[in-house]
Amino acid sequence: MFLGAGGANVSLEEPKKMTREDWRKKKELEEQRKLGNAPAEVDEEGKDINPHIPHYVSSVPWYIDPLKRPTLKHQRPQAEKQKQYNSSGDWYKRGVREHAVATRYRKGACENCGALTHKMKDCTERPRRVGAKYTGMNIAPDEHVQPQLMFAYDGKRDRWNGYDPEEHMKIVEEYAKVNLAKCALKAKKFQEELASGKLQQVSSPRYQGGEEESNSQTERDHSSEDEDKCTDDIDMPGQNFDSKRRITVRNLRIREDIAKYLRNLNPKSAYYDPKTRSMRENPYANTGKSPDEVGYAGDNFVRYTGDAISMAQTQLFAWEAYDKGSEAHLQADPTKLELLYKSFKAEKEDFKAQQKESLLEKYGGQEHLDAPPAELLLAQTEYYVEYSRHGTVIKGQQKAIARSKYEEDVKINNHTSIWGSYWKGKWGYKCCHSFVKFSYCIGEAGKEIANTEASLMEELPKEGEHMTKPKTLMEIHQEKQKEKKKKKHKKSSRSDSEGEEKRKQEKLKKALNAEEARLLHIKKIMQLDERKRPYNSQYEAREPTEEEMEAYRMKRQRPDDPMASFLGQ
Repeated sequence: MFLGAGGANVSLEEPKKMTREDWRKKKELEEQRKLGNAPAEVDEEGKDINPHIPHYVSSVPWYIDPLKRPTLKHQRPQAEKQKQYNSSGDWYKRGVREHAVATRYRKGACENCGALTHKMKDCTERPRRVGAKYTGMNIAPDEHVQPQLMFAYDGKRDRWNGYDPEEHMKIVEEYAKVNLAKCALKAKKFQEELASGKLQQVSSPRYQGGEEESNSQTERDHSSEDEDKCTDDIDMPGQNFDSKRRITVRNLRIREDIAKYLRNLNPKSAYYDPKTRSMRENPYANTGKSPDEVGYAGDNFVRYTGDAISMAQTQLFAWEAYDKGSEAHLQADPTKLELLYKSFKAEKEDFKAQQKESLLEKYGGQEHLDAPPAELLLAQTEYYVEYSRHGTVIKGQQKAIARSKYEEDVKINNHTSIWGSYWKGKWGYKCCHSFVKFSYCIGEAGKEIANTEASLMEELPKEGEHMTKPKTLMEIHQEKQKEKKKKKHKKSSRSDSEGEEKRKQEKLKKALNAEEARLLHIKKIMQLDERKRPYNSQYEAREPTEEEMEAYRMKRQRPDDPMASFLGQ
């Protein structure tokens, strides 16, 4: 035993080891307690411990009870820990202190507004030209400083904690005022219609004796107006089976409907999102059924059918109109937006027609627009097409001609053929036999000129052979002297080449000896211990010569050489 730092006696005695007999008796007692033949174990407070509780739940940790007494006190909420948590009704105070407002600047307050509860970098007010620190005027009130709240498990997860019911009463009062204003406007309108004579009095001969009927009619009108407000008495979706009064809510289905995920049970069918209850693709896509045969073809099918497309176009027009300064909203002002869209389409068609008329007046070409199509002009053709019994084409179906992205059959500069249509050693034009690209065509005259030039070029070598003159004795002597000089130069070059070869052989021999010495040096260094090996001993900062490279190649050992094992011998 020893006294701890906190003054408590902490036992360091190890628990006594149970013998086999004690262990067996303990197990038998537990079994008897579970069967009800033996009394249950009691904790220090006198409460029975359920024998069916697992041992790891009822056993006390060593840091709670060193005596290891059986108890369930550690599983219950601790009173000393519960005191430190705040109650669920506590919450952070919002707003500012309205009663205590400073009249002069205080040291350490915000330099912008003068509030003492925040600094200038955290100030949310508009930045002043001259701060409250220097003017001492319009000091902002201080915010409520709330200490850090500590909530228990339930307090942290209470979504309504801190909610003020007074805020909801403001909304109720606002709606009540709006309803009163509406009733006043309706009463005023009713009085005006009575004064103008649009509505007949109840005392008129048409309605004599029918006061009760008129009263019931007015009551029916008021009930129809307030039908949306009083929805408490309406049955839940799927419970009211009157088709005229059936009400459904988005993302809820009635009992008669088939669930989307039950329409096609194939796991490779359309994907169903359980969170939004949406199935965008058609569940009957792989069954061969058309969308007209099935009652449901996916959510996307509904989006692109009916008035959905026109509604999307109207919404797009509303966005574009808002960007250009016209305030029109699809949900707020649907009638106004529809009228604007119709007028816009009419003006657009008028503008297209005016533009077309102005172009026709300026350039003409109305006769081409009024002409019937080519199919009607040439109704009969010699094009032969043979069909089978089922309507498929057997003969006569021509293969589509592949079109090039480059311009074809473009003829320029009076040419009647394209560049590259003529070849005679090089490419040219066939119409004029011109080999100059982008040249001007002169037709048959160009062909005659090209033919005469070709004939002259063929005759020139023959005329040159007849015009050769016999060489003089002086020219023959000079040619002989040149041949003698060439022979001497060849002999001297041979002797020089032999000398160069000898010098190369000597350099290679020296390089081989140096390479052998280098290999022996490396071999000695590699045998040394790493700690005794000289620094940077295997490298040289010099570019090797051709002879050294040749010696390295000759002395290099190749592992794939079959005679590598005999080189060392």
